[in-house]
Amino acid sequence: MARLLSYLLAATLLLAAGAPARAQLPRSSRTLVRSGQIERPDSVRRRLDSLRTEAFAREFDSIGRAHYVVDSARIAAARTDADPALLDSLAARRYADPAFDRVAERKIFRKGWLMSDSMGISKVTWLSAVLPGYGQIYNKQYWKLPVFYGAMGAGLALFIHENNRYKPLKRAYEAYTDRSLVRTPELDALQERMIRSNTRRQIYLGVTLASYIYSIGDAAVSYHTNDVSRVKKATTLSCIFPGAGQIYNRSYWKVPFVIGGFASMIYCIDWNNRGYQRFKKAYGLVADYENNRDLYPDGPTDEFNGRYSASYLRDLRNNFRRNRDLCIIVTGALYIIQIIDAHVDAHLQDYDISDDLSMNLEPLVDYTFVPAQGSNRPVFGFNLSINF
Repeated sequence: MARLLSYLLAATLLLAAGAPARAQLPRSSRTLVRSGQIERPDSVRRRLDSLRTEAFAREFDSIGRAHYVVDSARIAAARTDADPALLDSLAARRYADPAFDRVAERKIFRKGWLMSDSMGISKVTWLSAVLPGYGQIYNKQYWKLPVFYGAMGAGLALFIHENNRYKPLKRAYEAYTDRSLVRTPELDALQERMIRSNTRRQIYLGVTLASYIYSIGDAAVSYHTNDVSRVKKATTLSCIFPGAGQIYNRSYWKVPFVIGGFASMIYCIDWNNRGYQRFKKAYGLVADYENNRDLYPDGPTDEFNGRYSASYLRDLRNNFRRNRDLCIIVTGALYIIQIIDAHVDAHLQDYDISDDLSMNLEPLVDYTFVPAQGSNRPVFGFNLSINF
């Protein structure tokens, strides 16, 4: 009887040990569970993907190493058939491979860096600033070169010619006013000639700078070799010239505020600077008169004829200088603000601002696979969707 009980106990233990093994039968690599379990990867497909990666790598290496300058058409055709994950893995493998031909890569860089197909808009803009006309050459718009070079050359030549006439008049005026600021017919005639010459000189300089800045902006606007976002192009144009980014974003109503703000600040800087120079010279003459009265038998020679003391003129000079410096700081802040505005406005060009605002709440019944129980279990809940 005891032996029979021992046999029954051993059989029960064996059955209990074998039950979990029978409950969790091993699945083959091709088994697909559609009740929530994630599909196991296919080893055959993984092998085919690795072979396709190696084939694409050999094709890419043959293009790059057979020619020091990479054939962009062949590379583009090869990239068309490759998914992003494949390109990322290929790039990681090539740069991690110690046998990668770095010499060939350096030769590619040396020969094609100035007119490379993959050059960004920032680099094209900076090179256009250093080498005027480079952007038109890069964009293959050669007919624009005579226009830009002609305008810049003519403006620069006229500016140099007028500047050579202005300098002697400026020196004569300063030599005259250093002795006395009393208004005389000779001083009025000299000042009138100097102002006219300075006006022509500034016009010629403005034409030169306008042609130069426009050539840089045209290079950025005409840049179409590679796909570049509207955000980067609008920001670049705002950096080149205030208000250009707003025009590119078609926010024309902002342009008068930007241009008007800059024009007002430039006028305030010029007005305060002229006042600073005026009272600085008057203060120097009055201070010299108060310290050396014997040298001025006819009294002070400043334009106010001694009506104001040296300390009062010094305060006026300091106030004009402070206001001038403050206007310069405000101008710099306005320049940065219009760049930020163009950048943000370009980001919001594709932003959905429609009135389709809705919320939907509905019950949800789903099934999930529970491995411990070996079956599907229902799951109850709510599905919340919001459109904004």
